[in-house]
Amino acid sequence: MLPINSVILYETSQGKIYYRILYYYKDIIYLIDIYGNSMPITVSETFIQSGLNDGTIHVLENEPYMIIKDEEAIPPKHKAIRDKAYNAIKEIVAIEPDIYIAEKRAKLVREYVYNVHEATVMRYLKRFWQRGMHKNSLLPDYHNCGGKQGNKEKNNTFVITPETIKIFNTALNRFYYNSSRKTLTLTYELMIKEYFSENGVVNDAIPTLRQFRYWFNKERSIKKEVSTRQSPKQYELQHRGLTGSSTEEAFGPGAIFQIDATVGDVYLVSQYNRNWIIGRPVIYTVMDVFSRCVVGINISLEGPSWIGASIALINAASDKVSFCRKYGIEIGNDEWNYCSTLPEAIIADRGELEGENIESLISAFGIKILNTSPYRGDMKGIIERYFNTINQHTKPFMPGAIKSQYRERGEQDYRLSAALDLRQFTQIIIKCVLYHNNHHYLSNYTRSEDMIADGVEPIPKLIWEWGVANRTGRLRTVDEDLLKLNLLPRDKATVTQHGIKFKGMLFGSKTSLKERWFEKARNNGSWKVDISYDPRDMSFIYIKYEDGRKFDKCFLLEHQSRYKEKSIEEVTYLMEYEKMQAKASKKAELQNKIDLLNDIEEIIEQAKEETKNEVEEGISKKRRIQNIRDNRNFEKQQERKQNIIEIRSEEPNIVVEEKAYGNAEQNLVELLLKAQKKGKDRAGFDT
Repeated sequence: MLPINSVILYETSQGKIYYRILYYYKDIIYLIDIYGNSMPITVSETFIQSGLNDGTIHVLENEPYMIIKDEEAIPPKHKAIRDKAYNAIKEIVAIEPDIYIAEKRAKLVREYVYNVHEATVMRYLKRFWQRGMHKNSLLPDYHNCGGKQGNKEKNNTFVITPETIKIFNTALNRFYYNSSRKTLTLTYELMIKEYFSENGVVNDAIPTLRQFRYWFNKERSIKKEVSTRQSPKQYELQHRGLTGSSTEEAFGPGAIFQIDATVGDVYLVSQYNRNWIIGRPVIYTVMDVFSRCVVGINISLEGPSWIGASIALINAASDKVSFCRKYGIEIGNDEWNYCSTLPEAIIADRGELEGENIESLISAFGIKILNTSPYRGDMKGIIERYFNTINQHTKPFMPGAIKSQYRERGEQDYRLSAALDLRQFTQIIIKCVLYHNNHHYLSNYTRSEDMIADGVEPIPKLIWEWGVANRTGRLRTVDEDLLKLNLLPRDKATVTQHGIKFKGMLFGSKTSLKERWFEKARNNGSWKVDISYDPRDMSFIYIKYEDGRKFDKCFLLEHQSRYKEKSIEEVTYLMEYEKMQAKASKKAELQNKIDLLNDIEEIIEQAKEETKNEVEEGISKKRRIQNIRDNRNFEKQQERKQNIIEIRSEEPNIVVEEKAYGNAEQNLVELLLKAQKKGKDRAGFDT
């Protein structure tokens, strides 16, 4: 089954057609021609599979409408156009599959959309589906801007403004959310009487009951409604439990992912120097609520934050085979890659999904953020149980693991037992994930009746596969580069004469070399560039182009290779450690310099004293300097005598027969003299 949002090329006798997969419903697939004018069509899953087999259908690797654009880089005018279109359709696009069926679509538009002409809504829908089904797909084409403005549609419907919404809120709090239990219709009538009438006469322009009801349903809070109209206890007893089951809220695989972070119960050492204990790692986990599959992880030294969560989410949608290979672990596609996808919605702690990149996640990919509220903290019990399981499997064996009890007198500090580095700990977590997904029996998982009928064992992988085949398809494909550049942390780097400088590291790129950036920086001064980076691996940083569609990959310069494959925390730790070393060595160096100066002064004083004692009294200055050359030659001769270089070695063991030469030592000298004489004679002959 191809993921939702995939683009396929269908080759026909009339030409090529590009379709986007919008939705699966049983064996029916909803598609839309991404360059055509028609609304969605339906084909069978068998038709797609046959086309893939016979080569008439191909899956596109690159997203035709891929755009990488930061929220702050989008002009306010274009944002307004986008937001207006998205607000008009955001309710109805979620009503699947009805929104893809022509007769039901028109009814939904009339029922849910106000103040926008039906034809305009249809145009919004078509653009939304054709360009990737996310908020930014509704951005205007920049190159088409600037044309003549057409006639504006006339619309006499009451416009809901922020002031109107304030009145709605006030009326609900005053008339509806209390123990009197007034109906919504009566609340509306009282609101018109109090806020849209003068002297008992209703104003000409007023919101309709339909508009009021629509806004109420959109912003409705079950907790507030039950707690104020009945009692807080009633909510706790009869309503909170019904909304606390994460599995029930997730209809199928990919519907809801949960993200959570925990601090590992083990101390790690640095990859640079195993004498350095670097503290405890933070484990980020992304889990599919429906199947309990762990779809993404991130092991970091970064405390619970948006950065760590976003890296885990990137991992969830990325290729797991290459990810595992990076850590020396070989897996097949069927071991983890089956669940590489983006979700419809994400649940996480408020703090972990608060940041500037959250708008990119919502706008670029249309993912709903369901932050865990204080009264719904139990919704993430799924991942917490998973963390407990990991601890049970790994903690007893890991050096440097935290012990719960206090240390006894004389017992070694467990931190000194630390032996694992960040890479090795990540390898352990990957192994745990593979075991959990493919083999762990979920004894607390409540299977549905149809699961039981089909004999599905409560093992995450088997539940996932059953859900893909039998529940509404939620799997969504996305370009990995697009995902990374939208979610990776952003910062600014400086182009200098030595390289692109970021956090003390120096990078280069094809563009920087081709366009001679470093030469320009040397002559004209440095400048800033916007970059994205992966804090887990500082081998590369990425410069995004202004068009939002391309990027320049920057690599560490050769002499900076010590930072390769190291996390930003490890690099920072190394730099700080070296600063401390330099600071400590400076103090020692200063003391040694002072000792050197004292020694020099002592030698000079001794020289002065000796010269004073030995210089003849009354000798003239002229006499002292007139024989400098002769004095120098004499000194050179004395120096040569004192500094003769002699090579000391054992005498050769030469055996000479006495009968031929007499005394061996004397004969050896004679032989050497003869050889020397022959050399002189030969030299004279040659001359």
